[in-house]
Amino acid sequence: MHKVLVFYIFGALFSAAAGNLNPPAQAENKDRQASGQKYIKVPVKRKPTDSDWTLRDTRTLELLEDFQPGSKKIRRSKYDGRLDKKAEEKGFFYPKKVAGRWWLVDPEGNLFINIGVCGVRKGRSRISQKPAIEKFGTWREWADFSTDLLAKYGFNGTGGWSDPHLLRAASHPLAYTLSWSFMGSFGKSKKLTRQEPGHLGYPDRCIPVFHPDFEKFCDDYAKRLATTKDDPYLIGHFSDNELPVVSDMLDRSLRLDVSNPNLRYGYETARIWLGKRKSKDAGLTDITDADRQAFLGYAFDTYFRITTDAVRKYDSNHLCLGPRLHGRSLRMPAIFRAAGKYLDVIAVNYYGAWGPDKKRMAAWAAESGRPFMITEFYAKGHDSGLPNVSGAGWLVHTQTDRAWFYQNFTIGLLESKSCVGWHWFKYRDNNPQDLSTDPSNRDSNKGIVSYQYKPYLAMLQQMKKLNDDVYPLIDYFDSR
Repeated sequence: MHKVLVFYIFGALFSAAAGNLNPPAQAENKDRQASGQKYIKVPVKRKPTDSDWTLRDTRTLELLEDFQPGSKKIRRSKYDGRLDKKAEEKGFFYPKKVAGRWWLVDPEGNLFINIGVCGVRKGRSRISQKPAIEKFGTWREWADFSTDLLAKYGFNGTGGWSDPHLLRAASHPLAYTLSWSFMGSFGKSKKLTRQEPGHLGYPDRCIPVFHPDFEKFCDDYAKRLATTKDDPYLIGHFSDNELPVVSDMLDRSLRLDVSNPNLRYGYETARIWLGKRKSKDAGLTDITDADRQAFLGYAFDTYFRITTDAVRKYDSNHLCLGPRLHGRSLRMPAIFRAAGKYLDVIAVNYYGAWGPDKKRMAAWAAESGRPFMITEFYAKGHDSGLPNVSGAGWLVHTQTDRAWFYQNFTIGLLESKSCVGWHWFKYRDNNPQDLSTDPSNRDSNKGIVSYQYKPYLAMLQQMKKLNDDVYPLIDYFDSR
């Protein structure tokens, strides 16, 4: 408890010196620590333009009752699975429910939780690659530095938007995932997409999943997955990123521009579907909320079926993780019911919550019958000096506060018996001068390292404490 207090007050004093911290927050934290309450208060903003900082209840590793951080050492496999808990060895990662808790099982048969970081990549533009070229000289040196840094601070994998082929050739490779764009690439081929912050947009937020060319496109697109089908370090495949999900997809589909031949199929499918469900004369005014949810489930059932069939045709060894559900989709049972029929693990990009919602996580598991993995979450630090305008993550004062957010969030995930891992977004900060990125990645402190590859040690040291104790924490929660 005293260590948490020291770290928090140090971070608070740093920000207060800069004129950023609401002074009563320091006193309130001190009072709560002294009274034995099980959380601290961290000042938070959703965006820099908010007028006030809001104090958020925050649990940290050292405040957990009767848990002794670092006291229990569990030997790990080369993949970072726990050697004291075994399951069937299959040569590849797979999910398994053991004594009421979902796990991944590593290729050697050890129970495993994936602790990853997104965006471990060299960058696409020259301005993005320049710091690595100047610091490391070769991409092999960059890959060794990056994987060694992740492993040093307790991370055992890389998430979406990484450079897997460079990282796989590192001296000490980590487990990894692959990001694909089945719907995104198909939509682009039909000139139906536009760039939006963080993901692609589609006409009236309706994905062209009913287009007759989509299934053949997915089969052709998936052939490239065969190149890594025998790699034991690969966990699985993301089929897309953050597809739009709207509760009134049925209504919107019936309003699509039928003069566009690539949109006509969505309209016709919706019209025929509604006619069979209601009557052949049914129209927009006849639609109920139950109809909307049923059609949404039908649309995403179609998407999951087509994409997972394509993935498994060319790579039956690795996991189907889905399109990284986000936003409104996280509140829609129809989506999770459809996902549960086809996905091995359900990837979720989770924003807008200081900590994961217990009821929501329980609903995901109940509706799908599958485990989930959090594939994006983060907080940004005011002390980085970056504007921190872009992106969906929280804004806090210091790097230590970012670490407290990380501990609070992941403690909540570990309490859920259906979470098999998480990926922090992301490896490296944005560079405000690099305008080649999408609008959500322009000017913010999202990384565990700066844009020039300087590690944020105050954050990483506290992340490491949590990461190193993941398996003891699971035992702790499962015994209570």
